[in-house]
Amino acid sequence: MAGITDRPFRQLCRELGAGLAVSEMTASNPALRKHRRTLLKLDHNGENEPRSVQIVGTNPKQMAEAALFNQANGAQIIDINMGCPAKKVCNVAAGSALLRDEPLVEEILKSVVSAVHIPVTLKIRTGWDPLSKNAPTIAKIAEQAGIQALAIHGRTRACKYDGNAEFDTIKLVKQSINIPVFANGDITTPQRARDVLHHTNADGLLIGRGAQGRPWIFREIDHFLKTGETLAPPDFEEIRQVVIRHITQLHQFYGDIMGVRIARKHIAWYFKHLDTSLLPLVKKSFSIQEPQQQLDFMDKIFHALTQTQHQVA
Repeated sequence: MAGITDRPFRQLCRELGAGLAVSEMTASNPALRKHRRTLLKLDHNGENEPRSVQIVGTNPKQMAEAALFNQANGAQIIDINMGCPAKKVCNVAAGSALLRDEPLVEEILKSVVSAVHIPVTLKIRTGWDPLSKNAPTIAKIAEQAGIQALAIHGRTRACKYDGNAEFDTIKLVKQSINIPVFANGDITTPQRARDVLHHTNADGLLIGRGAQGRPWIFREIDHFLKTGETLAPPDFEEIRQVVIRHITQLHQFYGDIMGVRIARKHIAWYFKHLDTSLLPLVKKSFSIQEPQQQLDFMDKIFHALTQTQHQVA
């Protein structure tokens, strides 16, 4: 997810149980490759294997070149994004907008697969809108082009993130192709993960928004699927350590100014799950500009949470 799955967050999710963490979506346009933001997206220093890099674009030749470039720079899997619903992506006919052009989809997939010797995967939605759910057709094109695995978000592009994800289309796709299929959309609890797997017979799950502010969701799901038992939630001290370490790594990765700014959205997500009554106080912290002040403020909030917990107990 652009702006979210940077190296610090990917590493955190892997440590907390995720089997694979895909990079942020990176443009295939070669003119953007040396941009600082792009270089940060492609930074995999110290990252666990396998390293999966997601690319986006509409030009088959550029997409193939981008795949080659990333393979040469340490990518072990190339993931093609044809699922992003963002207006700025779809306005240039990329992301999920490509689902409207099946011949171009085929050309892009064949170009990328033939350009590299590492696995190529694909992320899509169920279609452009509810009246044109062509995921089964795209899935067959992908399999024939040599795509190694397919991830499907259970909404069309027109649905964006509104309403509830549906999994009947994913189930239909799973029945129609032989490559692994991963289900995605609204997977926010271990029980939901189990239900989606049972309904779709998918080979795995992709979790995006469900991990925002709750990166330990991966180990909770893994434990539940293996044992049928609900794992105890992390206590305040563990959460405090996760949050402080995450923010510190963002400061180190992006530098003081960008690190503080990018940490704000993660802080809001953490406290949305912890205690919504603290969100007004958390928002006040958004005016903080210095890394150490941001960390000190987090410690202060966690101290208040701990005191409240002791009083309730």
